Amino acid sequence: MRAQPQASHFINGAYQEDLHGRPLESLYPATGEVIARLHAAGSETVNAAVAAARTGQKIWAATPPVERGRVLLQAAALLRERNRALSELETLDTGKPLQETLVADAASGAECLEYYGGLAGTLTGEHIDLGGSFAYTRREPLGVVAAIGAWNYPIQIACWKAAPALACGNAVVFKPSEITPLSALKLAEILQEAGLPDGCFNVVQGFGETGAHLVSHPDVAKVSLTGSVPTGTKVAGLAAQTLKHVTLELGGKSPLIVFDDAHLDNAVSAAINANFYSSGQICSNGTRVFVQKGIKEAFLARLAERTAKARMGDPMDEAVDTGPLVSQAQYDKVTSYIEAGKAEGARLVCGGDRARVEELPDGLFVTPTVFADVADHMTIAREEIFGPVMCVLDFEAEDEAVARANATEFGLAAGVFTRDITRAHRVIAGLNAGTCWINTYNLTPIQMPFGGMKHSGIGRENGHAAIEHYSQIKSVYVEMGDVESAY
Repeated sequence: MRAQPQASHFINGAYQEDLHGRPLESLYPATGEVIARLHAAGSETVNAAVAAARTGQKIWAATPPVERGRVLLQAAALLRERNRALSELETLDTGKPLQETLVADAASGAECLEYYGGLAGTLTGEHIDLGGSFAYTRREPLGVVAAIGAWNYPIQIACWKAAPALACGNAVVFKPSEITPLSALKLAEILQEAGLPDGCFNVVQGFGETGAHLVSHPDVAKVSLTGSVPTGTKVAGLAAQTLKHVTLELGGKSPLIVFDDAHLDNAVSAAINANFYSSGQICSNGTRVFVQKGIKEAFLARLAERTAKARMGDPMDEAVDTGPLVSQAQYDKVTSYIEAGKAEGARLVCGGDRARVEELPDGLFVTPTVFADVADHMTIAREEIFGPVMCVLDFEAEDEAVARANATEFGLAAGVFTRDITRAHRVIAGLNAGTCWINTYNLTPIQMPFGGMKHSGIGRENGHAAIEHYSQIKSVYVEMGDVESAY
């Protein structure tokens, strides 16, 4: 079961240890077993990683873009080749079922590296004809990127940040979540094996203080964070002190609106995926499910019937589709929200208890939970739970649904289910959310930009849009004639 890496950090093309750093343990959430013991990076280790990135970035930026693309394509091929081993590691680190990690984690990372590997050679400037003279632009890298990951999709998030950054000619210092520290080290190995120069992708482990040191480092030009709104606020404040470029992908309390003409089973499937996949630990989840009153009870009955079929157990068993929560702290948080829902008067349709898996008595399992008759003012309807808890709210009219869906500080995602395609586009246009779906939910192809509005973030990941956040434009005016002056 042990997954102990060679050392805690990967800097300048090699593993390094910092025995003076704060101890850090990775636990298998299904058993509580320690699978790795590492150390957080102190200031000297962070400084060494940034210095290595500065040196490596100069070499990488001078590498022809097509060659940069080849390295990313080779790394994508290696990720696919080692998908099972990486998926098993991710399951041990996160507790997510192997059934999920085999298709959604390293596999998604490989798609991202492949996409930006193909895009790298196309990142050109433009020629601007000014008559007798002309101008042109150059798309140039920013320099050293500090990337901070979250614990729910560790290797996917690392790839989502590294791929566009590297395609543009930057170097990266990546800090994984202290809860899930392992797969980023394997990604560093793979990038190195694929031909990435030393120092261009470094990994430093640590807690909040390590991230703060990295974000405030004077030689870091860009910060990309996936995390909570409070963490994003702190990171933005630190980055603002030195006017760093910032991308923030933060939390959400996203609406999924189901009209009475929707395909019922498809809408139920989407609600299940939008609340219980990865045990509900997904930032874009549609946790406020607004169901039009005409189909509310039919929707709830079908939802309860299908949710009862969830298979909970050892995440390493590919037949299991529902795993534990990632940590004791997250488990305590989610179960406290369930108790708040009961206390505030929401109707419990199914779940609502701490689950016990007989063969895994120490596992952090929570039964998929559905509350109905949820009111907008309730705590479970306002705050991000980040666990398998669905809130079903009912509505009568379209305008009402849109207004209530928008009545939140968040704006990450939203979905609409209806057979009326005109209404679908009209409602989506009225929703204050950065990533939206019609008649599906939570599909995030690499080609499509992903990100939020309002408190859910700044900037976009994936798609061509991410290139704008990892590069800068230099404009050059070329005079072809004489230069005149007043004297």
